[in-house]
Amino acid sequence: MTRPLENLTKRKQTGGRRRASRGRRAYEDDGYAIEPVVGPAKSRASRRRGGKMVSGVVASDTANVSDSSGKTSKTKIIRVKHSPANRDYERRGVITRGAVIETDAGEAVVTSRPTQDGVVNAALTAKK
Repeated sequence: MTRPLENLTKRKQTGGRRRASRGRRAYEDDGYAIEPVVGPAKSRASRRRGGKMVSGVVASDTANVSDSSGKTSKTKIIRVKHSPANRDYERRGVITRGAVIETDAGEAVVTSRPTQDGVVNAALTAKK
C-alpha cells in the first residue's frame, strides 16, 4: 500500500472533486517509515534511483559503541532509556538518532541514523 500523494488530487473551492492530471511516478513512490526496535537483528533492503540498494535496520540487539579514547566495541543493547524524538519511542523501544540507550558498556547516545545507515553506532556518555 502506498501513501497518498499530495497535489495530484485536490478539491475545488466549491468542494467538487478534481481528477489527477497524471498518475504517480516511480520516484514519487513512498513507503512507510521504519521504526527500528530493540530485538534480534533484522534489516530491510530498498531500491533507490539508479538501481542503488540501501538497507535499513528494522531491529537490532547490538550497537557499535565508542568511548572517549576512540576505541569502538560491539555491545549488547539492553533498552532505550530516553528518546528526544518522541516520548512514546522510549516505551516502545524505538532506536533513533540522539536516543540514549542502555548497553553492557554503559549509557550511550546513538550517533547514526539506523534506518538510513543500516547500523546502530553510539558514543558512551560521561559517567556522573
